[in-house]
Amino acid sequence: MGRKITMSDNLINNTPREQAVMGNKRERNRSKPIQKWRLIVQIAFALLCIWIGVEFHFFVKYLESGGATTFVERPPGVEGFLPISSLMSLYYFFLSGEIHPAHPAGLVILVAIILLSLLFGKSFCSWLCPVGLISESLGDLGDKLSRKLFRRKLSLPRWLDYPLRSLKYLLLGFFVYSIFFSMGEIALKAFLDSPYNVTADIKMYLFFAEITRFSLIVIGSLVLLSIVIRGFWCRYLCPYGALLGITSLLSPNKIKRNPVSCIDCGKCALACPSRIKVDKVKTVWSDECTACMSCVDSCPVKDTLDLATLGTRKAIPKRWVAIGVVAVFVVITGLGMLTGYWQNHVTMQEYIQHQQYLDAYGHPTNSRDLSRMGQPSRQPSRQDSEIHEQDGTNHE
Repeated sequence: MGRKITMSDNLINNTPREQAVMGNKRERNRSKPIQKWRLIVQIAFALLCIWIGVEFHFFVKYLESGGATTFVERPPGVEGFLPISSLMSLYYFFLSGEIHPAHPAGLVILVAIILLSLLFGKSFCSWLCPVGLISESLGDLGDKLSRKLFRRKLSLPRWLDYPLRSLKYLLLGFFVYSIFFSMGEIALKAFLDSPYNVTADIKMYLFFAEITRFSLIVIGSLVLLSIVIRGFWCRYLCPYGALLGITSLLSPNKIKRNPVSCIDCGKCALACPSRIKVDKVKTVWSDECTACMSCVDSCPVKDTLDLATLGTRKAIPKRWVAIGVVAVFVVITGLGMLTGYWQNHVTMQEYIQHQQYLDAYGHPTNSRDLSRMGQPSRQPSRQDSEIHEQDGTNHE
């Protein structure tokens, strides 16, 4: 029989302070880390997005051929990459009680993501978002390089970090003002009915398929900045993340620290990719917390750091966070499919006709243009009619 494992064996990898405190009063945290499963979920969702992208590529090629090539059905999931149109559809639903038929899947996906943030904080960003996966991978690469070159992780000073973090809220504020304060029901319907909105997914595809040098420079710069400064896009520029950060503050489930059993090792703060001082608070109230559970995995003491519901002491098991995130997204999108609010109502013939005029479809360039949409145009005056008749005579 093997030798019985003692408490001293469990403390071999801990610091002297941890050994001194845990050896007498604390029980070691033996729960299995959840990060491997989080990565599996992230990769699976990223592969799903790639599959949707490939399908949509062949759908666009079918349109460009005028219907001459092999038919590939348009994947509704592509509407998940149209957050502004989806936000407009959500507001239109609140005003009219109707789900606009142009991009119903986008609305369903947006509702699923908002519901996720109300239950588990910004969990979409750390569990499902493909951009979040890329950002994390670039951040990991940057951390390895900075440790080799500078022997520490690089981060911006607080006096610069806070102003930069406000940028994504300024972007979100612009969209909120342009939609919720500048547009009424008629204007919203006019925009959602417009050929530009109907073909917004195709225009988005063409932006990347026919990407300009300037756009490549911008994207390349963001990639480099995300290596040097972890999560640069997500932390400073993503308005979607800003929206979820605000709604996440309403979530009843927060990371909670037990100050009695805490040994002040600081491992949770070091593990947090959002640089939250988890070891300094009892409950994490932060718009940057993504419920990635990295801090919980890093805690060496049992029942000291957990995701728990406010007002209770019972922790939510890490595996239920993983199951809950996936289940909520699958159930909400599944309901959209079953109730008929997934496929749009645009016929293939209409798509082929739109394809011929894509370059002529523009979008409003400011909030004033948005507010004017749907308003009745000025009635022609008698002078206008006379000029029109004169032009007709001259042409004859």
